[in-house]
Amino acid sequence: MCANSEQRRERTPLARSRELQERAAAVIPYASQTGSKRLAQFVQGISPSHIERAAGARLWDPDGNEYIDCNASLGPIILGHNHPAVRAAVSDQLEDGTVFTMEHPLQVGVAEAVTEMVPCAEMVKYAKNGNDVTTLAAKLARASTGRNVIATQGYHGWTDTWTCANQRIAAGIPDKLAAYTKPFEYNDIESVEEIFANHPDDVAAILTNPVNNEPPEDGFLEDLRDLAHDHGALLVFDEVLTGFQAAPGGAQERFDVIPDLACFAKAMANGYPFSALAGRREVMRHMEADDFSYSMTNAGEAASLAAAAATLEILREEPVHDHIREHGRRLREGYNDLAAEHGLETMTEASGFDERFSIGFDVAESDGPVRSLFMQAAHSRGVLFTGSHMPTYSHTDVDIDRTLAVYDDCLNEVKTALDAGDVADRPRGDPIGSTLRQRWEEPA
Repeated sequence: MCANSEQRRERTPLARSRELQERAAAVIPYASQTGSKRLAQFVQGISPSHIERAAGARLWDPDGNEYIDCNASLGPIILGHNHPAVRAAVSDQLEDGTVFTMEHPLQVGVAEAVTEMVPCAEMVKYAKNGNDVTTLAAKLARASTGRNVIATQGYHGWTDTWTCANQRIAAGIPDKLAAYTKPFEYNDIESVEEIFANHPDDVAAILTNPVNNEPPEDGFLEDLRDLAHDHGALLVFDEVLTGFQAAPGGAQERFDVIPDLACFAKAMANGYPFSALAGRREVMRHMEADDFSYSMTNAGEAASLAAAAATLEILREEPVHDHIREHGRRLREGYNDLAAEHGLETMTEASGFDERFSIGFDVAESDGPVRSLFMQAAHSRGVLFTGSHMPTYSHTDVDIDRTLAVYDDCLNEVKTALDAGDVADRPRGDPIGSTLRQRWEEPA
């Protein structure tokens, strides 16, 4: 096992985090702007509620505690936090301004860089979030084909176009919209064929994540492309997460299946708010039609364009992907080796790709308490475990070694608690899943 004698660094009590948590709960719905960052995702009282600053692969909470970052802020930070080249590019641009009456010249250079890197990209349109470009892709597919139905799989954002198909989160959306967004199962081509059979000549596009937590089965992406084109529909890849991360040209480069349109965000500007829809010129030109509307005041905001230009240049010129895959492989395989050493390989596994994987637990009704106990142990030792792992270009061998040493301690705590049968009693804070409503509205 990893040496763990130096893992317990002195930690400052989370007084400032607690204060911010209470203030946020009073003025912000579920105290967070992002679902994956809401407090119910963490062990409240042990996990920090806010992060105040970051550099490279390290984060600091408002109480001064340091953490190794594991999930690259949900994916955008491919180079590392506050990367010097990106910071310098943005700083230089801020001297000249950010939004102007006309477009900034950077809009051309960034679009040209995208067309050089991304196989499907002949034209590019900018936005700010992944939601923006996935929704734009659906609208453009409908406009260019004259059809209504989108066959879809995976998460593509919160807009009506996508959440209408999931009644669990469809509050506030007219029921009738669900008739035009039809879900299918990943790696199940028959479920896609069924949508085409049920909606003959009315499927505008297949819009899918090219990969999920598991890779596509042999021939699946090719079958999606062929099925779409055989029926006059478009193939659209949601590469918000995989774009520029799975490979310089995204998952379409890695798996050599070229869609008609692709959606990008996250890693393309190393944390600055920027996204893009890219695709075949023939399709993208439909945005120039008199009856098609898409516009956004800040789509060409120059600070984010500068960040994107700097990020894309580094991704093209430096061995970023080799670095993150090697460090991801060491971390993923190292975790699984530790699980086996603790006799826990049947209940926990790091699975996925070297550059993006998740640590999961399978212990029936104890899953939540086990995950909470593991997270508590990691956070109290300075590793910001969230389940998902996306190494950055700034992670070092020291970061990986330290993370594995912490995970060794975490697995030891889990093993001890499972053997004693008291897992649920071990979390010192409110476990994962505890809601703010429970916390703040319980009787005194």
